[in-house]
Amino acid sequence: MTSWAVLGLAGCGGSNQADATPTEAPPILVGPENLFVADTVNLKTGPLISGALIAEREATVRSELTGTLVQVFVEEGQAVTRGQLLGRISDDAVQDAVLSAQSAVRTATEAVVVAKRNAERTERLAQAGAVAERELEQARWSVTNAEGALADANARLASARKQLDNTRLTSPFAGFLSERQASAGDVVSPGTALFTIVDPSSLRLEAQVPAAALGSLRAGTPVPFTIDGLPERAFEGRIVRINPAVDPATRQVRITVSLPNTGGRLVAGLFAQGRVAIESRTTLAIPPAAIDRRGIRPTVTRIEQGVAERVEVTTGIEDATLDRVEVTQGLAVGDTVVTGNARGIQPGTKVRPAVAAENAAARN
Repeated sequence: MTSWAVLGLAGCGGSNQADATPTEAPPILVGPENLFVADTVNLKTGPLISGALIAEREATVRSELTGTLVQVFVEEGQAVTRGQLLGRISDDAVQDAVLSAQSAVRTATEAVVVAKRNAERTERLAQAGAVAERELEQARWSVTNAEGALADANARLASARKQLDNTRLTSPFAGFLSERQASAGDVVSPGTALFTIVDPSSLRLEAQVPAAALGSLRAGTPVPFTIDGLPERAFEGRIVRINPAVDPATRQVRITVSLPNTGGRLVAGLFAQGRVAIESRTTLAIPPAAIDRRGIRPTVTRIEQGVAERVEVTTGIEDATLDRVEVTQGLAVGDTVVTGNARGIQPGTKVRPAVAAENAAARN
């Protein structure tokens, strides 16, 4: 009886163990911020540069004589055309100098006429033997002196007229008045800065790059830019000049990048950040945060049919501006990879996007 009881208890125990089934672990929910779908993108790599934009053409109109600035016709920020009148300096004294020079020219002109007439008369008398050869030479010398005096008078008149022109301050090219350094009534002297004109149609950025990149730099190399204040727009400039000397202290090479401003939205002084695109190509890319480089070869965690799997990849160039790394082997367009902290999910783990899970719960 005892043995049957033991068997019966054993049988009952065996029945309970058979009824116990292992429970399946629920899938891990991963938010959209930790999932990325691999796609092709244009990557650029090269040294980073930054700095303030400078107008390609900028000129300061200065006074070339002493006088009072009697009129100002423009204000800061105003568009100006080539040759437009910006201001006027008092010309009373210069006008007197012009009148005096004109009078001197008239006098000198009459003296030349008289000297030539006397020379012609003396030459006829000399041919007739009525005067000595010395008197003929004296008459010709008088003509030369009179012509020299006329040339001097004309030069003085040209100088006076130039001074008169200098009282009219004009724009050297089309652009905008960026700064007005004087006002009507100010007494100015030669060299005094009065107006600053800038042409924003083309801007430039002067920057430095490592000397190690010199072999890859070429005039015309594209430089994609982002501009503070206009983060939603991308701009592209090109290298126009490369300094032939390396700074011995920093081992840097100065370059000048030209940036067209066809839309007119950029202004001098904006801060720009860009990258000299030494290498550029359209390729498959993923964020650097999706790559685990702790092993012998870099790996990524890919989600295939809802299950995490570890995949070895081969990487290429990295574009820090776009925050993307080229993947040449291991992934295909459309593959979903895990990024950030979720990258540590163990292979074989079931994964469900959190958005999809939330939508399913809402439908229930």
